[in-house]
Amino acid sequence: MVNRKALALLLDPEKADLAALPISADVHPDYIFVGGSTGGDTTAFVRALKEYLTAQRSCNSGDLTAQRSYSAAVLQRSGLTGEAGHDGRPPIILFPGSAAQFTPEADAVLYLSLLSGNNPEYLIGQQIKSARTIQESSMEVIPTGYILIDGGVETSTMRVTGTKPLDPTTAEGIQTIIDTSIAAELMGKKAIYLEAGSGAQTPVPPEVIKAVRAKTSVTLIVGGGIRTPETMNAAYAAGADIVVIGNHFESHPEELKKFLTAQRSYSAAVLQQSGPTAQRSADERFMRLALAEAQKALAADEIPVGCVIVSQNQVIGRGHNLTETLSDVTAHAEIQAITAASQTLGGKYLPDATLYVTVEPCAMCAGAIGWAQIARIVYGAPDPKRGFATYAPKAFHPKAKITSGVLEDECKQLMQQFFLSKRK
Repeated sequence: MVNRKALALLLDPEKADLAALPISADVHPDYIFVGGSTGGDTTAFVRALKEYLTAQRSCNSGDLTAQRSYSAAVLQRSGLTGEAGHDGRPPIILFPGSAAQFTPEADAVLYLSLLSGNNPEYLIGQQIKSARTIQESSMEVIPTGYILIDGGVETSTMRVTGTKPLDPTTAEGIQTIIDTSIAAELMGKKAIYLEAGSGAQTPVPPEVIKAVRAKTSVTLIVGGGIRTPETMNAAYAAGADIVVIGNHFESHPEELKKFLTAQRSYSAAVLQQSGPTAQRSADERFMRLALAEAQKALAADEIPVGCVIVSQNQVIGRGHNLTETLSDVTAHAEIQAITAASQTLGGKYLPDATLYVTVEPCAMCAGAIGWAQIARIVYGAPDPKRGFATYAPKAFHPKAKITSGVLEDECKQLMQQFFLSKRK
């Protein structure tokens, strides 16, 4: 669901005092991130943490089970099953500063690539050093684009990596942050982490979070400089899926319950308010991604139709019309996207997916959509001459839901632009 929000507690193995953590069956974050910029015995720390969490769960494991079900939807965007944690405890996810901090004792790992700097060691070097060990561990891996945002202080990450953060206070800097985030998703990252840094004076500005959210569809993680529930909720409202807090809880562990109460209250209120308006907003966001695919077709002198397929709020397949390029009358945008989505999920059926396409599917594509058992179809402009409604109104799965007219004018204008150019 679009509006589910989660809170992650970040623990540094070199600093965290497990005995001081006020975690119980009633007070628990959705996720626990473990890592730091310098070091520490991560393996020993995670083992101790698991023992501590398992001991705390015994009070009321039902609440923790409900919490894990609640938070699982957020990380499903990143490819996680939501079953990372064991024995009713919150999932422990590594947030490694280097290859040396990896341990198979955790449940999952943010496979970080520092995209905001120019240091190849943290762009790919540390990843190469840890790749074989991580693969052999069979651990759940979340490829993550890590982007440092200037929070007003020099952080340990900046010192260790020798890189500078991106400036969130200028138009040029914000555009660079947006472009870097888009690049992260295009490179296949399943999450984007906007990091103001440990001890930041100012958090990532809400307007930056909102701008990144508008251009990306993967899990958006935000951390650094968050010291009040109001700042946390502002990040959620701007589009953050997961807010990460570390330093503040090291100094004020007693405030964890206050933040959790605010986070759950915020999410509950948003979910109550969500409905047609929230769905429409999500539909427009994904239709714009389909329009971006249509623009690719237009640039290749193809009829400009674009398509994306979404599952758990994550794009799992993209495609645009390629009939001229491939000399193949079946190479429609929907067919390309269905093939890509099936390859992503490793199966031919897509019963939990929504297909977004800029123009009403034709009879052929409607048949393919039906065979793929896609649950929901959203299209922009109607096609009264060749659309499924005229030729194959029953081609979709019997339980499929159809939404039409999303960004209809923009989708229609793109088609008109193409055919007008052909008449000249």
